[in-house]
Amino acid sequence: MDFIKERPGLSVLIAFIVGLFIGQTLFGWYLFPVEWTGAGPQDLDQAERDVYLQTIADAYSFQPSNTDIVTRALGNWQNASADICALRGRTADPAAQQRLDAIAVVAGGQACGALPADGSLPTVPEAEEDSNLGTILALLLVLALVGAGIVVVLNRRNSMMAEDDNVDMYYENMPESAPTMTSEEGVSAVPIARFQSDYVYGRDNYDDSFSIENSGGEFLGECGVGIAESIGSDTPKNVTAFEVWLFDKNDIRTITKVVMSDHAFFDEALKAKLAPKGEPVLARENEVIVLETATLIINAEIKEMQYGAGSLPPQSYFENFSIELSAWAKEGDFDDPDIEGRVDELLEY
Repeated sequence: MDFIKERPGLSVLIAFIVGLFIGQTLFGWYLFPVEWTGAGPQDLDQAERDVYLQTIADAYSFQPSNTDIVTRALGNWQNASADICALRGRTADPAAQQRLDAIAVVAGGQACGALPADGSLPTVPEAEEDSNLGTILALLLVLALVGAGIVVVLNRRNSMMAEDDNVDMYYENMPESAPTMTSEEGVSAVPIARFQSDYVYGRDNYDDSFSIENSGGEFLGECGVGIAESIGSDTPKNVTAFEVWLFDKNDIRTITKVVMSDHAFFDEALKAKLAPKGEPVLARENEVIVLETATLIINAEIKEMQYGAGSLPPQSYFENFSIELSAWAKEGDFDDPDIEGRVDELLEY
């Protein structure tokens, strides 16, 4: 079912080809086979054709004046004289050869004995093949074009649907009215803003950032998601980790957490390389990642994720990744950040 949802056009084409195969073989050859009608003596096997011609020659030898015996028997047989002469060449009995010469005169106007000195038969145009090969090839071409058209239409429809989805913003703001219900920690029960960020394989410039504002339009900070690390040397990038970050204007720190693939999380060397960027988190669908600063809280929920399949280790890079960022503002009065004090603390350390 996943394959059908992900590749509907290819699924329809495969179903079409399978149906065509079943219809041609099962129904066309076994259940409802083609019945040939109107076949003539020229359609017999060679052995039966030889017997038929020899019988005509024997019958004509008893009534040499009755040429209708030959003309009626060979009426629809194109190039019958060539087959008669071929049989004469394979016949060793002189009497039988004479009888075949006689019907050859009636069928073609000359006896087989009147051949060139080298004994070769006269050139006879090949009979037109009584087959439907051309019709079958044309039918298969039409079917292939129809299948290709179906795939193009389905792919176009999917592209149009994807374009419509991309028209929407990566995020949607909550209503401007300030929430009235608060939790015990002094954080509103309803987020002041919610943002959606989506990554798909091939988006190498993936770096979404969103401005956080309160109901009055006051700037509170920013949050975002971007590529933290990729593996391999392929293009597009094979993204193995994302960084989710939160900036608070009342806190000089930028909190960052690194969302890592299964392969990256359990690769100690890669995990150590990414450690300076932020706290590592194993990517799991529906996992909620919390980032908190002095006045803001972000809940980053992984809505959907899928690993890519290729020559790289399994579950090492993302095919798609969708995360929702919900922002809350802590209630209370906050002074401007003490940047100088923080710098002094860092210098003393």
